[in-house]
Amino acid sequence: MNYTQDKSYYILDCEEDAHVYLGVKEGIKPEEMEADLRKAEKEGYHFPAEDYVNKIPVKKHDHVLIPAGTVHCSGANTLVLEISATPYIFTFKMWDWGRVGLDGMPRPTHIDHGISNIQWDRTTSWVENNLIHQEVTVREEEGILVERTGLHQREFIDTYRYMLTKPVVCQTSDSVHVLNIIEGEKAVIESPTDSFEPFEVHYAETFIIPASVGSYRINPTGASEGHPVGIIAASVR
Repeated sequence: MNYTQDKSYYILDCEEDAHVYLGVKEGIKPEEMEADLRKAEKEGYHFPAEDYVNKIPVKKHDHVLIPAGTVHCSGANTLVLEISATPYIFTFKMWDWGRVGLDGMPRPTHIDHGISNIQWDRTTSWVENNLIHQEVTVREEEGILVERTGLHQREFIDTYRYMLTKPVVCQTSDSVHVLNIIEGEKAVIESPTDSFEPFEVHYAETFIIPASVGSYRINPTGASEGHPVGIIAASVR
C-alpha cells in the first residue's frame, strides 16, 4: 500500500499514574534492544521496556502523536481513543508484556518487521519537541474553543478539538470528517441547510460526516455552565 500507519492516542480518561510509551531513549544501542526482544520472545524473559523506550506521563485530553516508525504502546490506567490512518493493519508487535495464548505459549510477535521499521532517531528530545503537547488554538470566543491537536506534519490526517457551550458550524472542505465526543454527555448534529435530519450523539460515540455534506452544526445540548461538550474531528488534509 502507498501509505503507512500513522496514528495517535487521544486520552479520553485516565488515572493519576497514567502514561504511554513513545520513542526510544537517548543513547540506546539498537542491537542490544533487538537482542533483548528476541530473548523475551524465545526464553520467557521479561523485556525491560523502560530501559529502551520513553515512559511519558499523560493526563485526560492529552493527544499523543505517533507517526509511522515510532515505537509506542499505551500504558495502564488509560482510556485511549486511537485515531489512525489504517487501523491495525501495519502495527508490528515486538513485545507482548509476557502474555500467552490459549496454548500457554507466548503470543506471536513481529520482531523482524518491527526492527526494520523503527526510526531510531525518534529519541526522547525529538518526542518531546514533536509528538506531545502540540496543541494550537485556532479560534477562541465565548462558548467556543477550537484547537488543532495534530497530527504530526509527517501524517496526512488533521485533528481539531472543539470545546463548546454554544453551537458551532463546521465545514467539511472536501474531506470526510470522523468525530468522537470526548467530553460531556451529548450533542445534536444538525444541517444548517436541512440537508439531513438532526441526530444525537453521546459520550465516546464516533460518528461520520460525509464530505458531500459541506457544512454541519454541532449543538452542545449536553453542556452546562463551566462544563462544555468536547468533540474531536479528524479529516484528511
